[in-house]
Amino acid sequence: MLETMTGETMTEATNRGVSRALVIGDGSWGTTLALVLCRNGIPTTLWSAFPGQTERLREARVNEAFLPGVSLPETMSFSADAYSAAQGAQLAVSVVPTQYLRAVAERFEDALPGGLPLVSATKGLEIETFQTPSRILLEVLGERSLCVLTGPSHAEEVARGLPASLVAASADAALAERVQAAFNGDSLRVYTAEDPLGAELAAALKNVIALAAGIADGLGLGDNAKAALLTRGMVEMARLGKSLGARPQAFFGLAGFGDLVTTCYSSHSRNRAVGEAVGRGERLEDVLQAMSMVAEGVWTTKALFGPEADLGAVSMPIAEQVHAILFEGTDPRDALLSLMRRDPTGEMVGFGEERG
Repeated sequence: MLETMTGETMTEATNRGVSRALVIGDGSWGTTLALVLCRNGIPTTLWSAFPGQTERLREARVNEAFLPGVSLPETMSFSADAYSAAQGAQLAVSVVPTQYLRAVAERFEDALPGGLPLVSATKGLEIETFQTPSRILLEVLGERSLCVLTGPSHAEEVARGLPASLVAASADAALAERVQAAFNGDSLRVYTAEDPLGAELAAALKNVIALAAGIADGLGLGDNAKAALLTRGMVEMARLGKSLGARPQAFFGLAGFGDLVTTCYSSHSRNRAVGEAVGRGERLEDVLQAMSMVAEGVWTTKALFGPEADLGAVSMPIAEQVHAILFEGTDPRDALLSLMRRDPTGEMVGFGEERG
């Protein structure tokens, strides 16, 4: 029998409930999730939008563009064709940046069987519609069981086997447990949850706060300011989540608090790095142009204040100032003064109330 890097046989892998998987999206996180599945004995096809990239992956068995230095096992195959990539898959994992997701999903509209469950591992909100990634997938591919897989998990560390934890959140408890079984292992511990909307909103909104944390770093504001920023940012995230129908508890778990801490402090964080550069005085356009990967927080911030978003009376002063800095030309130090000069209030005012 074929054995994986951990010595697990294919029979044991079948007991995980998935004998073959498809990962849509060949970025660093998509490649890493495909690698995790393969290490757990589940042969996986990694789909790329670019045939040339597929050939490079197949020949080198390393994703030099997004995950350099990590060897990809023989049980990982590569394809740029939706139909061949989906053949035989019992689980499809979508890891496409939010602003490109709808167009990519349309390429799989006829390729994915109607009963095939989906896993969404994308973080963000669509600018034009204010839709979450899972909502986009279901609109394009049709209603089906879907699980949100998210949490503090920089690809650079997970791919190298450093310990991490994720949450598999789904209204379908059986699917959440199936996803948990497929990804759980010695270096990746997966929990289940019942609030996919909360998990998805937490994953998206924490990137906005990470931009703010990076701006604070760029301004040299110190540890006290950053701690206050993260704490009050958590309140904003939970407050908006509750107003949109999510459970506040989701924001204090791995998808919210856990991912927020990682994203606001890690050297791997693209969103924090973008914020830091802007805080130092660099132009957002120049920062983004120099990046090879996507900083989802920039577009989530834009979506929060876009035409389809209706925040109503939800108070989000930190997010408002991040938007003002990125898209309205506000000087970061003026934004800081705007936050510090707000009317004093009680700490626990919030979660849908007008002040906070």
